[in-house]
Amino acid sequence: MVSIISSHADDFPAPFPEPRYISSSHCVSQKKFSSASKQSAPVKMTFDSKTMDLLPKPSHFLVRKSSVVEQSNMKIELLPALSDNYMYLVIDVDSKEAAIVDPVEPIKVIEAVRKHGVRLTTVLTTHHHWDHAGGNEKMVRLMPGLKVYGGDDRVDALTKKVTHSNTLKVGSLTVKCLFTPCHTTGHICYYVTKENSTEPPAVFTGDTLFVAGCGKFFEGTAEQMYKALIETLGKLPPETRVYCGHEYTVSNLKFARHVEPDNEDILKKLEWAKEQCDKGEPTVPSTVADEFSYNPFMRVKEKSVQDHVKQTEAINTMRSLRKEKDSFKVPKL
Repeated sequence: MVSIISSHADDFPAPFPEPRYISSSHCVSQKKFSSASKQSAPVKMTFDSKTMDLLPKPSHFLVRKSSVVEQSNMKIELLPALSDNYMYLVIDVDSKEAAIVDPVEPIKVIEAVRKHGVRLTTVLTTHHHWDHAGGNEKMVRLMPGLKVYGGDDRVDALTKKVTHSNTLKVGSLTVKCLFTPCHTTGHICYYVTKENSTEPPAVFTGDTLFVAGCGKFFEGTAEQMYKALIETLGKLPPETRVYCGHEYTVSNLKFARHVEPDNEDILKKLEWAKEQCDKGEPTVPSTVADEFSYNPFMRVKEKSVQDHVKQTEAINTMRSLRKEKDSFKVPKL
């Protein structure tokens, strides 16, 4: 049995300046911005395209809420961060030991640790980008003795570099490291299970797999993303719950609808995601099975997806899809 409990996110400041945007592709309150604009004049800033890709995207929510997924084997709190990131507090219910995934806003993490009364021992870093690893240094200063795991020497405050299939323990939970290079060369996903549990496992996918999408190929190739999505993450049990690094679901599903306009799973998921967005609720987690039903990057073997990009082979389809998505103009509706 899984239950999800929601509460308003704490109003702590981000550790980095948070850019503000207005975009039709996301559920941003126009009223909120018009009110703010009366208080201070906007500062115009110019970034090159690669820098813009690394900045937080527009927030989907007027107020983003945290939520807790409770299972008998583990408890996971989704902690919204920056404009659209997620941090995840992973709690072993037996030992009350916990790990935090990508703690970019350490103060929020500490508040959650205190609220749950758990012992935080571990930082799981998916990749080195500042919006995922940028809080590590402050995190270890505030809580000395934390073990910081990651797959890249560029990860801040790294204490243990991991590779594919390495395992570690958080209480009675087993964390298996899955090497998924492409978005970055050292990207790691974390697959969390508990022995003899009948509850679904969890996988924390950072910027490799999103709900209905995948990360940009900043440091990799279509072949690598195919292996990451289809041969690594796609081979996990279908019921595995997917906890991704960003709330990009609505815009991802609009692209998926563009690729497969007759896919009922996409249309239903998009309507549900919009409703979640309107309430400030997360659209995470999904499942591996879900992703195979509506994520075009997980459906590169499907004829309907291949036909859309005029390809007949899965890896070429992956390459063409990513190229199209990179320049896709998200519709308002």
